[in-house]
Amino acid sequence: MPQLKLSYFDFHGGRAEPIRLALNIGGVAFEDHRFAPAEFPEVRKTTPFGQVPTLQVDGVQVTQCDAMLRYAGKLAGLYPTDAYQALLCDEVMYVVEEAGVKMGPTFRMTGDEQKAARLALVNGSMPVYLAWLQARLQAQGGEYFADGRLTVADLKVFVDVRALNSGRFDHIPTDLIAKVAPALNAHNQRIAQHAGVAAYYAKVAAK
Repeated sequence: MPQLKLSYFDFHGGRAEPIRLALNIGGVAFEDHRFAPAEFPEVRKTTPFGQVPTLQVDGVQVTQCDAMLRYAGKLAGLYPTDAYQALLCDEVMYVVEEAGVKMGPTFRMTGDEQKAARLALVNGSMPVYLAWLQARLQAQGGEYFADGRLTVADLKVFVDVRALNSGRFDHIPTDLIAKVAPALNAHNQRIAQHAGVAAYYAKVAAK
């Protein structure tokens, strides 16, 4: 097994969280390097694009969170081996990532500018991608997004829905998903009750 070091901010959520979950669920050993936001200016100097997360694989630094998540999924047995099911898994991951890219600039805004930008998403692209995810989930039977079992696509959606429901994002209504894609909340509850997911959060809460 390769030596792995995952570097990201010290909080639950964000782009590294599905990777952390996948590796923990699969019992894959890795160094979970977490740092405070105040340390980021120095950390980013060590990354190719000034971004995190990064993953070191036997000392080789890799970027791009969905590539890392797919790799973690393969190591953990949470990525489909069937080409079509892998396509469905990737499609869901990319849709969630694209939504995150649209949300990203709003974190650098404040006041009325942030409010206007986030309300534009709430009234524009966010209901579209959430409704699409719900339709994709239901088309696959309503339990999982691909392969008829837990995959990294489910973990990616789980972290996204958890964040949107959390109330941490100003101007994002916590009932948005309940209104436009309630099946995603039911999915979120199922994934939270998965033994591996529950064990991960119990472990980090105990630290």
